[in-house]
Amino acid sequence: MKLLEKEIRYLKGVGESREKLFRKLGIKKVEDLLWHIPRKYLDYSKLKKIKELSDGEIESFVGTVCGKPTEIETKSVKIIKIPVEDGTGVVTTVWFNQDYIKSVLKEGEVFCFSGKIERRGFYIEVKNPEFEKYDQNLLHTGRIVPVYNSTEGLSQKVMRNIVNNLLEQVEGQLEDVIPPYIRQKYHLSEINFAMRNIHFPDNMLSLSLARRRLVFEEFYLLQLSLLLLKESIEKNEGVKVQNAKENIEEFKRLLPFELTNAQKRVLDEIADDLESSKQMNRLIQGDVGCGKTVVALAAAYATIKGGYQVALMAPTEVLAIQHYNESKKYFKNGINVRLLIGSTPKREKEVILKEIEYGLCPMVIGTHALIQEDVKFKNLGLAITDEQHRFGVIQRVELTKKGNSPNILVMTATPIPRTLSLVLYGDLDISIIDEMPPGRKKILTYAVDESFRQRVYNFIKKQLDEGRQVYWICPLIEESETLNAKSAVEFAKSLKEGFFKDYNIGCLHGKLSSKERDKVLQEFKEGLIHILVSTTVVEVGINVPNATVMVIENAERFGLAQLHQLRGRVGRGEHQSYCILFNQSDSEISKKRMIAITKSQNGFEIAEMDLKLRGPGDLFGTKQHGLMNFKIADIVSDMEILKEARKAAEETIKLKLVDKTLMERINKQFYNNIENIGL
Repeated sequence: MKLLEKEIRYLKGVGESREKLFRKLGIKKVEDLLWHIPRKYLDYSKLKKIKELSDGEIESFVGTVCGKPTEIETKSVKIIKIPVEDGTGVVTTVWFNQDYIKSVLKEGEVFCFSGKIERRGFYIEVKNPEFEKYDQNLLHTGRIVPVYNSTEGLSQKVMRNIVNNLLEQVEGQLEDVIPPYIRQKYHLSEINFAMRNIHFPDNMLSLSLARRRLVFEEFYLLQLSLLLLKESIEKNEGVKVQNAKENIEEFKRLLPFELTNAQKRVLDEIADDLESSKQMNRLIQGDVGCGKTVVALAAAYATIKGGYQVALMAPTEVLAIQHYNESKKYFKNGINVRLLIGSTPKREKEVILKEIEYGLCPMVIGTHALIQEDVKFKNLGLAITDEQHRFGVIQRVELTKKGNSPNILVMTATPIPRTLSLVLYGDLDISIIDEMPPGRKKILTYAVDESFRQRVYNFIKKQLDEGRQVYWICPLIEESETLNAKSAVEFAKSLKEGFFKDYNIGCLHGKLSSKERDKVLQEFKEGLIHILVSTTVVEVGINVPNATVMVIENAERFGLAQLHQLRGRVGRGEHQSYCILFNQSDSEISKKRMIAITKSQNGFEIAEMDLKLRGPGDLFGTKQHGLMNFKIADIVSDMEILKEARKAAEETIKLKLVDKTLMERINKQFYNNIENIGL
């Protein structure tokens, strides 16, 4: 429908003034509003007679305005009372500072009201109730009423009216992308019914049917996208690397340490992929510190020895530099490794681009800079993406387009429960490094409240005096009026002016320029900074063996998987390391989460626990990573529907049911949803 593609301002009831407010909610086009699913529902559907209204309950009733308004004025508030009756009793409606109500609730007119009842004998009162004229098209009362995520200036009434206008305009015209065979087999309601009833349900059964249908659709399109991507990759004849196994063995001999059995197993899988004529498309999953990078570098070494180029893309400059330094350490036999990041000087960048284009640079490590148009490879044989959840599928695909079906290797240090990863990384073969290198000491982890602060400060001072360094993580960059959480900038200042005035304190956050960030990190690595106060920008890619303490403020605000990632910044040297979590919440879930992180050092166990306790939005720590950014589906509570949708997607491809309409929607889903999910 062309209407759905239009910008939101063209929809009846919106206009230019409200367009800005809708944009705050991420609603830019009319279709975005259609998928702006209510966050909850109020059941006002049971209409009662006034004599049946119960004290303290939220009730709905129909009544006629039966008297003139009475007004009471105080210094701070103006109270207006208007009586309403239905033949069985009278309710006094009470309004605070709402003068307009006198001209709306006119004597003799009939309205439907919903609100909390206060009853004292025969006297019944309801304060600031929802109300509307009583007719057959109730939206705000007398039915199951939707409640939307909104913003100041867009009241619930305005939102409902605009959504209802939209639904009336598209009624019966929405095109169903799910093939009839799949709809019938999986007992799915039709799209027009589903959309009407997800916004304005006729009853609870209709709401349940609508929700199931729309959840299924989100999962189904996601799974189709992944399966079609996998299918297209499997058709490709990939870069075949001669003698990959021998070259990997040669790389192992260059290492000053023995690889773990898990690393060796994964390298065998990679070697088989590289030597086959099929394009490799593999994900390496593993905990913080399990040695994924060295495995990726072994694959890179084999590819380079086979006569091809390698690109390694990392999400941040910090991590790209870390990988660059690691590769220089292992590739000591004349392999020209280059670093290409946003802050690379122009003249140096021009030289690197020429080297890449003419094949003089066998390996380049960088950030998004690698997928810019001016980067041209002579013969790219392997594309490696690190911390895959920070990228979208599209960015990974863009990197592979730099060559002729290069092999693809994807790494993530964020463990995902096995069953979930099989579904979410449906286009990838999965290898898991489930073993840690020997000799790595357990990081002692403690969850404490404010009463322990001075003891923690004393302990940190002792560590500093012994020559160690400290990470101190805060959830915010600057002070927030709305969030009761510590800010990195203010907290660094308070430490410097207070207990730790004799030590050098640095502050690191995302608003610093890359040059400022690099300077702070370099000083921390060189030991010039004793305490590094930071936001989660240190989550990955920083290796300072002398740092032995990780302190995390407002630990309750982070996902367990992210706490585990942050904890992995310490424990990298010979000294015993510690992680101290300041938990400001008294909630039972928060307490359970803190117990889980203090007892386990296994990332996969922690991910499972986080999924159960907090749900999918926090699997990668903060929702800003966008993992599983579905409009309505919930990866945990809707797991059974997800499994059904996976089967349905497989059947759809097998039975060749993908028509033009479905393909168009898959493409839209692929760009709008999967990229957000960041698979």
